Amino acid sequence: MQMNNLSNSSSSSKVKEMVQIALLTALTYIAVSFINIPYGNGGVIHLGDSMIFVAALLFGRKHAAISGAVGMTMFDLFSPYAIWAPYTFVVKAVMGLIVGSIAYSKGSKGESLLKNIAGMLLAGVWMVIGYYAAEVLIYGNMLAPMASVPGNVIQFSAGAAIALALTAALKNTKYFSR
Repeated sequence: MQMNNLSNSSSSSKVKEMVQIALLTALTYIAVSFINIPYGNGGVIHLGDSMIFVAALLFGRKHAAISGAVGMTMFDLFSPYAIWAPYTFVVKAVMGLIVGSIAYSKGSKGESLLKNIAGMLLAGVWMVIGYYAAEVLIYGNMLAPMASVPGNVIQFSAGAAIALALTAALKNTKYFSR
């Protein structure tokens, strides 16, 4: 009987994790799909990064990496930006891993403002470099992608600011204050 309860608990935990990741994926997709401004060589300034950051600060790197990669890639695939999908999948997954790993380092569980900001900054630098490299590969030009850098900086900066405010508010709810 003891083994059965353990199995049910483990199964219930996995289901809960899958539901959380699915909801975070949907929120990421919505944030990028309905709140975006196209610019430059196919780039888009959007609020999807805020959802990656929120997922990382509230749930850790696994949730952030999966929901960010899948939610953002879905946007690319269902939009005129499908050429970006493989690059987006990698860039956004690594962003989630970076932020979540730093925010949860040494047992801090997303509670250290300094670690959270450092993680988001490093993830933002990765994003700028990753999309610059992707654009070089797509367009075969090393100079033109420089035009996208300011938009990417604006995007991750806005995402970080929104995520910090939203995460602070969410951590005061019954769900996260347990």
